[in-house]
Amino acid sequence: MSATVQAFFDPATNTVSYLVHDQASGAAAIIDPVLDFAANAAQIATTSADAILAAVRAQGLTVRWLLETHAHADHLSAAHYLREVTGAPIVIGRQITQVQAIFAALFEAEDVTPDGSQFDRLVDDGDSLSLGELTIAVMHTPGHTPACVTYLVGDAAFVGDTLFMPDYGTARADFPGGSAAALYRSARRILALPDATRVFVGHDYLPAGRSEIRWETTVAAQRAANVHVRDGVSEGDFVTLRTARDAALAAPQLILPSLQVNIRAGALPPPSDQGHTYLRLPINALGALKPQKV
Repeated sequence: MSATVQAFFDPATNTVSYLVHDQASGAAAIIDPVLDFAANAAQIATTSADAILAAVRAQGLTVRWLLETHAHADHLSAAHYLREVTGAPIVIGRQITQVQAIFAALFEAEDVTPDGSQFDRLVDDGDSLSLGELTIAVMHTPGHTPACVTYLVGDAAFVGDTLFMPDYGTARADFPGGSAAALYRSARRILALPDATRVFVGHDYLPAGRSEIRWETTVAAQRAANVHVRDGVSEGDFVTLRTARDAALAAPQLILPSLQVNIRAGALPPPSDQGHTYLRLPINALGALKPQKV
């Protein structure tokens, strides 16, 4: 059974959020919503999330789930805002506790207990959620982060940052808890799905030679042409390639603002005694965090 999928592209962060629903019941899930953040003015807005809500209202849908594929390092999550508006629970992989433990310590976030309690449901590999007449199946796909999951809805796979479009390859694996070897195994697990499976990626960055943004491909296309993990690429070759590529990458521009919000399920830090809300920028601390070897 096919799910109806609508994509919402955020050009500021190259993020793709999704609204997926069951046509028979109108039950819907929102995947990886973006909270707009202007870093130069420290201003947040809900314009991107409100566009998704407008689509929900226009089609008479009911939001049942807010699904996070992982704790993003490139954009702030709008999940907390959407939970307040819709009442839908926020879902993320159970290994979010590992990410929280690392970054709550980095930001000295005393309000963040690293037990996942900021989220409403922690899911494991093999879990399933009901979406009307459809089922959302959970696949644990670590490597980019230890908490990454893929959501399978009908013939659609929402892979977050594990895979990108075939001509761009895969996500980085050098964040704390990341692992190029684990990323390879996760990617190959996704590519073991039926060839016709629709693959929806979490970002699109334009490679040389392409000028239009894309976010949907198939397992068959990935297996044939993914520049990093197509059929025939060994784990050792991938790890060598991914490690070298990651060594040349700068940290994401919004990694420090985003992670301290996203480990709180999209909520801002608690206000000060004077009523102001602050995001912390620990100086010279990020580079000391090292990925784990898996």
